[in-house]
Order: sequence, then structure tokens, then C-alpha cells
Amino acid sequence: MSITAERRTALIEEYATKSGDTGSPEVQVALLSERIRNLTDHLKTHAKDFHSRRGLLMMVGQRRRLLDYVKRKDNGRYETLIKRLGLRR
Repeated sequence: MSITAERRTALIEEYATKSGDTGSPEVQVALLSERIRNLTDHLKTHAKDFHSRRGLLMMVGQRRRLLDYVKRKDNGRYETLIKRLGLRR
């Protein structure tokens, strides 16, 4: 369910705004989106895993808050981010 170290560094390099950037909203949203995808696949197999479902809902809420922040600060960055991640909305 967790992200491998190689995948994590690849996501950070892909979505970083500058070198050494690990905490920008774009990187955080990309990492959360990867974790959400993994957990969604897990829940398709284990439908009664309600503890993981709660974690999934908390991650979705955190991603939503980060996306709202980016949209509030710079709408262009928001549009490109959701397009790169393939998110609806």
C-alpha cells in the first residue's frame, strides 16, 4: 500500500518547482494522489477494511484542501496540476 522509495523520488523530481523542493503543494498533492490510488486498489480487494477507508477519506480531504490552497494562490498552477495528475474537477 505504501509508495516505494524509488517511486517517491520520481514523483518528487517530476512535480518539484525547483531543485531540492520536497514540500511544495504540487509535490504534496502528487504524493497524496499516488497513495490514494494505491489505497483505492487495496479497498477494491478488501471491501470491509474500514480503518483503511477512513485513512483514504482523510487523504482525499487533505488533497482537496491543498488543491483549494493552490487554486486560491494561483489559478494557472492549479489548472496545470490537475491536468498533469488527471484529476477531475
